[in-house]
Amino acid sequence: MQSPVDATTTEAWGRLSSLAQDYRPNMRTWFAEDPGRTERLSFTAGDLFVDMSKNWLDDTIVSSLVDLADQVHLTDRIDAMFRGDRINVTEDRSVLHTALRKPAGQSLILDGKDVVADVQGELDKIYAFARKIRSGEWRGITGKTIRTIVNIGIGGSDLGPVMAYEALKPYGQLGLECRFISNIDPTDAAEKTFLLDPETTLVIVASKTFTTLETITNARIVRNWLLSTLKDRGAIADGQENEAVAKHFVAVSTALEKVAAFGIDPANAFGFWEWVGGRYSVDSAVGTALAVYIGPDNFEAFLAGFHAMDEHFRTTPLERNVPALMGLLNIWYTNFHGAQSHAVLPYAQYLHRFPAYLQQLTMESNGKRVRWDGTPVTSDTGEIFWGEPGTNGQHAFYQLIHQGTRLVPADFIAVANPANPTRDAENDVHELFLGNFFAQTKALAFGKTADEVRAEGTREEIVSARVFPGNRPTTSIMAPELSPSVLGQLIALYEHITFTEGIVWGIDSFDQWGVELGKQMAKELTPAVAGNEAAIEAQDPSTKALIRYYRSQRV
Repeated sequence: MQSPVDATTTEAWGRLSSLAQDYRPNMRTWFAEDPGRTERLSFTAGDLFVDMSKNWLDDTIVSSLVDLADQVHLTDRIDAMFRGDRINVTEDRSVLHTALRKPAGQSLILDGKDVVADVQGELDKIYAFARKIRSGEWRGITGKTIRTIVNIGIGGSDLGPVMAYEALKPYGQLGLECRFISNIDPTDAAEKTFLLDPETTLVIVASKTFTTLETITNARIVRNWLLSTLKDRGAIADGQENEAVAKHFVAVSTALEKVAAFGIDPANAFGFWEWVGGRYSVDSAVGTALAVYIGPDNFEAFLAGFHAMDEHFRTTPLERNVPALMGLLNIWYTNFHGAQSHAVLPYAQYLHRFPAYLQQLTMESNGKRVRWDGTPVTSDTGEIFWGEPGTNGQHAFYQLIHQGTRLVPADFIAVANPANPTRDAENDVHELFLGNFFAQTKALAFGKTADEVRAEGTREEIVSARVFPGNRPTTSIMAPELSPSVLGQLIALYEHITFTEGIVWGIDSFDQWGVELGKQMAKELTPAVAGNEAAIEAQDPSTKALIRYYRSQRV
């Protein structure tokens, strides 16, 4: 694999550094003097309308960012990813989440296999299973239809499915619900199974290797709960355990021997491939719970949304390429203006888990200190992603964004047509809601001057406290509605933003070695936590003291 270009040595990086020196954004002046600004800096991608005009951008900066992308060969790297080159170099893997959403009939050959045909075969299997659950053909061991799907996973096997489930609640089948267990804290499994009827519950265990500590531990907890509850109510007798597990558990895994050893029929295991990273897997078999809940037709629309954004990213020139421009804009703020975090603020309650989903996508991908050839990075990498739905956030952390000392670029997301339009006695509530969406980006951009505050009759001694400096950068993303297709487009948008940033930084955005050490140490520490004195004594003083405190307090 060719070494990455050091972006900091390019002509475009030097030009951007010069532009950033003594940079003084003035959005009031920019908009007043340039009536075409909004039109030039607004773009469409699929069903998304993206207004980037309230950012620290002008034609020169956009041109310089595009030149930077050219000089680090972004387009070539996009082609390499879509082609199936092994761009995940530390694991020697292709990166082909984009193949998960290619339409039937297309083809992509990797190592002599048509991966699109393989994906379609697995989708057919998932859809057949979903139809059995939704129609009532699949029944539990006592003959009752399935009413609750419990998805057990962690990381990408949880964050993606739960986010999409919450986002697409209006598209789910009535009488069917999903619950999600991820945390190894036993409280998670206890709360999610509380008052649940095991006779109408089906469990999906999502673990590619079927060895993930948290997932398999939770799967055993839920299996014990299901079997003991069924026995307590006389629904099954001794000797029927395997039959009950086979009726109430399926797997998302390729480790069929381990699946069978757990008691799950390998015929009810849905697979995915090593070229699918966990945080890019919600559109694979990892999304089986979602496919059951919203149905095959809606899941197909979900995949089509991903594909529409993929094609935009793959084929659109960089100067109009929305994911590329948004990724480059993040580089501008992070590397040239010292921004450390990035807020994502959905004005759509169904997207309340979207910022948490993006935390894994972005920070696990780009939180790296070495480049893909093993050399140290030459600039800051990664952004701290965070956010909450509007208008809740307005009454919490917007104070810092409006009047604080930190630069926090923010993405605002909204839809024109809500799933639940309502009116109160006086207002269209959605219009009242979106009034806040429009007002916040306007206030962040243009602020309020001291003279404007004084003109309101404010006492001089508190004028400064009521000044809003403005010039706080935001990007507004709007769509007609939060449909399965639009959700797919939003997810793919941020996947490709993340990819763009990684190419500029020269890092492998698709490995995650940083999560390994803690997991390894947790296994090694288990004997000490359990009270093995020699193991306790082998620890560092702080860890030893913490374990001894725990042991002294455990009832």
